[in-house]
Amino acid sequence: MSPADRFADLPALLSADPDLLRRGRWLSVDCRIDIGAEPFFLSIRDGALAALERGQRLMRSTAFTVRATDEAWINYWKTTPDPGWHDLFALAKRGVASMEGDLRPLLQNLQYFKDLLALPRRAPGGG
Repeated sequence: MSPADRFADLPALLSADPDLLRRGRWLSVDCRIDIGAEPFFLSIRDGALAALERGQRLMRSTAFTVRATDEAWINYWKTTPDPGWHDLFALAKRGVASMEGDLRPLLQNLQYFKDLLALPRRAPGGG
């Protein structure tokens, strides 16, 4: 299973986590998450995923983008990631991830996004 295929299971993983849904209940934002070369567009409404679109979308506007290589996501989604692969900012410091755009919604809800983007660790086939 590719990292992008693993990330595509995000709606089911999020709906199975009522605590994360509750913590994000004040958040509504559109953002882009790039898993390697494959973009995903997330529409988050009241903490839930209203839409997850996979693939390029011409002229699609988002508040911010988080990009990382396939290697970064594979290591980030290990059950117990190694030091330097365990956190979004560690990935950015390593040079395998970047965050662009209006980072205010990301930073105001940082723990929500860290936990949201770590949900694929729970997917079958994780390392």
